[in-house]
Amino acid sequence: MATYIGISGWTYAPWRGDFYPKGLPQRRELEHAASQLTSIEVNGSFYSLQRPSSYAAWAKETPEDFVFAVKGSRFITHMLKLGGVDVALANFFASGPLALGSKLGPILWQLPETHRFDADRLARFFERLPRTTQEVARLAEGHDGHLRGDRALTTASVDQAVRHALEFRSPTFDTDEARAVMRDHDIATVLADTAGRWPRVEADTSDFRYVRLHGDQELYTSGYSLKALDDWAARIRGWADAGQDVYCYFDNDAKGFAPHDAVALLARLGVTPSPA
Repeated sequence: MATYIGISGWTYAPWRGDFYPKGLPQRRELEHAASQLTSIEVNGSFYSLQRPSSYAAWAKETPEDFVFAVKGSRFITHMLKLGGVDVALANFFASGPLALGSKLGPILWQLPETHRFDADRLARFFERLPRTTQEVARLAEGHDGHLRGDRALTTASVDQAVRHALEFRSPTFDTDEARAVMRDHDIATVLADTAGRWPRVEADTSDFRYVRLHGDQELYTSGYSLKALDDWAARIRGWADAGQDVYCYFDNDAKGFAPHDAVALLARLGVTPSPA
């Protein structure tokens, strides 16, 4: 099974002169990160719609077997609260993820702590999600006037499955009913390590696992100890041995630990990134 280890985002000024070698041009930071890791989570897409030209450039700057997870728009999850999302979904998927081609990995949807579990609302949202790149293309054709000309991409260059994962932060999702809804709709439950701030739920609800490591001692700021990395490596090997793909992203970026922890975890798993 495939195991992808990486970071959430890659443009962080404090990393320059540390993870990024001193003097490395900013335009080459993705290329450098991709030479050390096997995947990256695009998080700019959470804050605003990106451009197809940006996604295409990211695909060009990374190895053939590299994979990007893409974080869904907060307009959909935090403002619309998963309701009345048809046009917003079309705009999100038209904004460029298809330009990643075969490098398009899972779509991550993150809900705020204030979003309580509602089985019907969640199911209706899941039913609207595209499950192949061809379905993405058809959905993207419904974009509105916010995306014009080269700001919209509604064709798929590859035909492949599209997976989805959900990271929730309300304890109301930590129930058998919530897990059943996610399992029925083939949505992976994100195992989020958040130093105890939000629920840490390990549940098998799809054919892959999605992990976000925000810090186990201090949220976003603490690095992972050697023992902690050993424990995560063992857990990931267990999932892989059980036949599941694994996507794992470090988000403890505030003090620059994330990329170093990701490299260390890859080494423990015996995974060597492809040269850029």
